[in-house]
Amino acid sequence: MNLNKVFVLGNLTRDPERKVLPSGGTVVNFSIATNRVYYDQNKQKQEEVEFHNIVAFGKTAEIIAQYLKKGSLALIEGRLRTRNWQDQAGVKHYRTEIFAERLQLGPKPVGSSYSGQAYPSPNPSSNPNPSPANKPPSTIKEEIPVIEETESFNGFIEKDTGEIDVKDIPF
Repeated sequence: MNLNKVFVLGNLTRDPERKVLPSGGTVVNFSIATNRVYYDQNKQKQEEVEFHNIVAFGKTAEIIAQYLKKGSLALIEGRLRTRNWQDQAGVKHYRTEIFAERLQLGPKPVGSSYSGQAYPSPNPSSNPNPSPANKPPSTIKEEIPVIEETESFNGFIEKDTGEIDVKDIPF
């Protein structure tokens, strides 16, 4: 069995470069920086930065081009692919890239808005009461709910008495 799977969580080092293929499909190229913090033999804190080239196609590429920019945090799931070519001098070059298959956007930076592309501005004269889906992002409540650890989850967690009942053990 073989497996070619990559997960990368990091910040974009440049704005995604969007191109339209002759077939009409979309492709984007960008890079993500990840860092590794470790302690060397002298117990000194060290940090290494890696730069990963990412390629995405289709709907994933369109979402990346629309919502991500330099500095954005993103989780990319994909596969490794190494391309090779020969230049005019006869030198062979290699480039390893991550072909994005899935992505998860990081948090939206505070005080920024997504250029309105995902939320078309309604014409006030034609629709005085726009639906929530058509409102600009600034009018949609964007708070993340907080779940307290002490809350009961549909009665499954009642009260922690610290004791285990033998009837609750499945074997």
